[in-house]
Amino acid sequence: MAGTRHLANGAWEALLSAHAGLIREFAAEPIWQDASMREYDVLYTLSKCEGPLRLGELNRNVLLSQPALSRMVDRLVERGLIERKADPADRRGVLLSLTEAGREVQREIGRRHARSVARALTADLSPAELGELEIICRKLVSRSAANHGK
Repeated sequence: MAGTRHLANGAWEALLSAHAGLIREFAAEPIWQDASMREYDVLYTLSKCEGPLRLGELNRNVLLSQPALSRMVDRLVERGLIERKADPADRRGVLLSLTEAGREVQREIGRRHARSVARALTADLSPAELGELEIICRKLVSRSAANHGK
């Protein structure tokens, strides 16, 4: 048990270190003129959804606190990248979705970011290792989603 715990903690530390290093590398890329990395995360999350999201649903899928996300959404609405509409099922609720301008900003940054990600990951990982990494990460996402009712 202690050996497994040691392996798990070592893997966790390596995962966090890899994530931090890659985020620093991506943040330094000259691709974020139209939106910050965090703003892009919000735009990307909304782009993956089949329909509008409530703020709480969006918050479960981004790495921001609820107050920080609320302020960011306000700024993105002001810039015309996100649209707010009353929830027809609950008039007190608000639904968020991308505007056409928001969709275009997300696509443009997304293309540049995808090239950065591919360049960074293929520099050190073989195609087989990339496949293994995806399988492992999807297992962790599935476990987390199951534990949080997603």
